[in-house]
Amino acid sequence: MTDDTTAPIENVTILPEEAGGRLDRVLAQRIPALSRSRLKALILDGQVVIDGKTIRDPSADVKAGDTVSVNLPEPEEAVPRGEAIPLDIIYEDDQLIVINKPKDLVVHPSAGHASGTLVNALIAHCGDSLSGIGGVKRPGIVHRLDKDTTGLMVVAKNDRAHRHLSKQFADKLESGLQRGYLAVVWGAPDRAKGTIDAPLDRSAINREKQAVREGGRDAITHWEMRERYVATEGKDVGLPIASLLACMLETGRTHQIRVHLAHIGHPIMGDETYATGFKTKGTRLSPPARAALEALGRQALHAAVLGFEHPVTHEHLRFEAPLPPDMSLLVESLRKG
Repeated sequence: MTDDTTAPIENVTILPEEAGGRLDRVLAQRIPALSRSRLKALILDGQVVIDGKTIRDPSADVKAGDTVSVNLPEPEEAVPRGEAIPLDIIYEDDQLIVINKPKDLVVHPSAGHASGTLVNALIAHCGDSLSGIGGVKRPGIVHRLDKDTTGLMVVAKNDRAHRHLSKQFADKLESGLQRGYLAVVWGAPDRAKGTIDAPLDRSAINREKQAVREGGRDAITHWEMRERYVATEGKDVGLPIASLLACMLETGRTHQIRVHLAHIGHPIMGDETYATGFKTKGTRLSPPARAALEALGRQALHAAVLGFEHPVTHEHLRFEAPLPPDMSLLVESLRKG
């Protein structure tokens, strides 16, 4: 155990009904101020002692009467550094912050993106309160959006908020979580609304892509037609060339909406990964729409609605973000034909 006489210590005596439980799970229930991921990290770091013996296994069973001591060293400075990157803040209090993410902004540092991320911006904006919450490389991050997807995200400012929000994102509909997106897709479905229930997993052909695969993780997307646009150029004149869909996530898998819409034959316009077979359709757009799509330079997907329960007040918060200028230009161009 790290010798740090100034660090506070949490002492927990294991109750009979907790006997046989996992150490990290029991501690998470008894010390609600700390998330399970934070506690797991402390255990692995040798900061947890049971009856004088350091325990480094988060899955270790506990026994009734055990005295568990959790050493709480000062949070280490997050590896990412704060950077003065402007944030479009929709809502903020001492528990969380809701932002409208622009395109081209990576959420957290990764290979090839060591700086210039949302995390760097959040560290500069929020200061030390984010240190250690949710992991060193992803402080405060509860969920993420792809680099080229715009829209609403919520970030936790402390362990309690991170724990509460993470549970909501895990429970999805049971928690009342709302995640709504707007997508401009190729073609138009033949009905007003529908549900795509298709399991997702890594593609067997390209491991960097997701695909609908038997035995994959459950994935459900609800969609509703908002607008339909007809072609004014080429052989498809008068036929639906594109449409605006509102999508609501029941689950939240990687690239879920992008893969699901491609699966039903209506991939998102501008999607370089899942709409590659539709590139030639751009020639059937009007010149203004074609120019707007080229200027977009990304998938036409926007996280427009986000609703969740506040981790402290338990009030249901709901936010909406209008289409960003590049998607608005594409929609307006398609409307005009």
